[in-house]
Amino acid sequence: MTTYQLGQLQSLEAEAIHIIREVVAEARNPALMFSGGKDSVVLLHLAILAFRPAPVPFPILHVDTGHNFAEVLAFRDRVVARHRLRLLVSSVPEMIEDGRLREPAGSVSRNQLQTSALLDAVNKHRIDALFGGGRRDEEKSRAKERVLSVRDEFGQWDPKDQRPELWSNYNGLLDHGQQLRAFPLSNWTELDIWRYVQERGIELPPLYYAHQRTVFERDGMLFSDGPYLPRGDGEQPRTESVRFRTVGDMTCTGAVRSSAASVHDVIAELRATRCSERGAGRADDRISDTAMEDRKREGYF
Repeated sequence: MTTYQLGQLQSLEAEAIHIIREVVAEARNPALMFSGGKDSVVLLHLAILAFRPAPVPFPILHVDTGHNFAEVLAFRDRVVARHRLRLLVSSVPEMIEDGRLREPAGSVSRNQLQTSALLDAVNKHRIDALFGGGRRDEEKSRAKERVLSVRDEFGQWDPKDQRPELWSNYNGLLDHGQQLRAFPLSNWTELDIWRYVQERGIELPPLYYAHQRTVFERDGMLFSDGPYLPRGDGEQPRTESVRFRTVGDMTCTGAVRSSAASVHDVIAELRATRCSERGAGRADDRISDTAMEDRKREGYF
């Protein structure tokens, strides 16, 4: 009898596709969080594989802070058109304009407002299961997550109120009012993502690769010079070769100096670095050791 052993990336792919199908089988109205970042791009690619040749049977949801990179929005719209996806957008600027959200005085980043925008979209569209591209290697609160993370009727997360997932058995049944967050990429690493992008020839937004960009330095991080993040005294703009390891609100997403202009170069660079992607590229995660966990308890992804 001939046996066939899956490679590491094939095993991760098969596991993720299995999780996606299981959730869709149980949920009434699922959706997939899509930021245009590499993890959500890979997650969408897996969802397409899971149901082809049929179309993806659920919409994708983008929480728009109004401070997005133009390259990422253009990429998002290309992906939606190419795969004929249904796009839901929950807009933080619209919620501020109509009074549903208040921007704190003196605040620059709108990342903290994403939670309300996300929960508003969940309620508006009656979403009971949301797929996200979170990985356990990203950040310590992510490492506490189950693959299927149960949330209460307010979308809040309690790490002590999660179901065991022994032997990779997943329980997607929900009590009245509960919601589900599903993380099919839980067991992937940043390097796995990039190796998979290389192997499958997946397109990513261009800012993930080295390019010349006008930046300024603040607290040891390089920020893109633009209209959303005012420069302070002494913060002089300069042009450097940079790339982004993570994509988010422009006001808190930092670049890294890099000459990695291809997937091959990025993988080589990652093998040599010892700094996590969020540690290198997210200012809001530097504010507090529990910043992400606090946001997740409030309902953030």
